[in-house]
Amino acid sequence: MSVITISREFGSQGSIIADKAAQALGYRLADKDTVEAVLHDYGVTRLKDEYNSIPGFWDRFDTQKRDQRKNTLSVLNHALCALARHDNVVILGRGGFVILQGYRDVLNVRVQAPLRVRIARVQERLSLGEPGRAEEMVKANDRLQREFIKSVYGADWLEASAFDLVIDTSKFHPDLAVELIVAGARALPAGDVAEPSIADLQVDSILAEAAMDALNRVAAQTS
Repeated sequence: MSVITISREFGSQGSIIADKAAQALGYRLADKDTVEAVLHDYGVTRLKDEYNSIPGFWDRFDTQKRDQRKNTLSVLNHALCALARHDNVVILGRGGFVILQGYRDVLNVRVQAPLRVRIARVQERLSLGEPGRAEEMVKANDRLQREFIKSVYGADWLEASAFDLVIDTSKFHPDLAVELIVAGARALPAGDVAEPSIADLQVDSILAEAAMDALNRVAAQTS
């Protein structure tokens, strides 16, 4: 009984690892589509726009934009807690490792790889013919994720100490990475009982229902 959060660099094979880890553990996978489905059911439809844009200098003085962004991201945080509260779930991205930091039954995982390795993978996977395009995409994605985590949570996306397990996929095959995650998840109950548990999370009943519906849809699609 646990929750796994997986934060991954673009081109690190983190999405593949998250999916395989969920299957190996018999957990449900909550990726960006799942999170957005929860928010959509709750009446929030701007998450993608907020995630893909970092507020500019003048936006900070626009009260309406600032309040709208604050409300959207507040609901995102509660949605992640609602997903976690259902237990036995792998949460992919969206700052889950920050929101669920310090819970004894949560394993926060970072999946990464050297820049050159990730560029080569993206180049091959997307069959990009234009020289330098893969590098541009990888660096842009890194910058977006780093700035999102910093602007929303005030945390450093690159700080290894924020994670319980850091996996370099230039050295570890995805299948071995999955084995490490599974072993870590199964060892969690032996953690410090003085720390809070995800069972202690207080979530809005409507969000909780939306989270359950989204997770059930994922289960139905993968069964």
